[in-house]
Amino acid sequence: MQADIRRVADGIHLVHGSNTNWVILTDGDAVTLVDTGYPGDREALLASLSAVGSAPEAVTAVLVTHAHNDHLGSAGYLSSTYGTPVYAHRAEVPHARRDFLHQVSVGRVLRNAWRPGVVPWSLHALRSGGTAHVPVAGPREFPGEGPLDLPGRPVPVHTPGHTDGHCAFHLPQAGVVISGDGLVSGHPTARVRGPQLLPVMFDRDRGRALASLDVFEALSGDVLVPGHGPVHRGSVREAARVARERGV
Repeated sequence: MQADIRRVADGIHLVHGSNTNWVILTDGDAVTLVDTGYPGDREALLASLSAVGSAPEAVTAVLVTHAHNDHLGSAGYLSSTYGTPVYAHRAEVPHARRDFLHQVSVGRVLRNAWRPGVVPWSLHALRSGGTAHVPVAGPREFPGEGPLDLPGRPVPVHTPGHTDGHCAFHLPQAGVVISGDGLVSGHPTARVRGPQLLPVMFDRDRGRALASLDVFEALSGDVLVPGHGPVHRGSVREAARVARERGV
């Protein structure tokens, strides 16, 4: 599989993997990698780094929006192979270690199999490592409030609901919000396109996911870079409002 790389702004690239996105933030040849796709996306992940003029050895850190397999896939590999630090919200750190797994269950998927797109999505997820055991041995908490001292200067923003420790990343100088799965623009199992929450079966706590849209509304920006779906250009505040209307 060849990843689809889209330049969002200077030093910011959105990469469409197999049904899941990751983001590359560059500063020279140094990189911050936000999420890593499915385990089965590894070759595409490494190729995407090469395509933007970098390499896995130059990844300064992996930032995890949340520890579902389709976002955590190669984080442990980069950590164990290259010594890359992996950061997550403190509530997500034990999830990334796989002290527990808060991910849609096979039973819940089967109960929703009648919905359009669910069966092909689930088959793809299985083929891509959606049920693989991919823990990160030593994930770290974000070191403090405000921008991280990493390429792109991303600011972690806690947006729980999809998982307890789900985080978005704000790039205020670029007017960009990397939203993970807290606010997306599409999904193979979704019936609409544009700003939305994921289907409810994927959220650990739908009420908190809806409440976190208030957090997104407060972020300045006119470009939304989601965990699923294409880049959404337009007010992030308005995108959160539209997602709320669709999600209740």
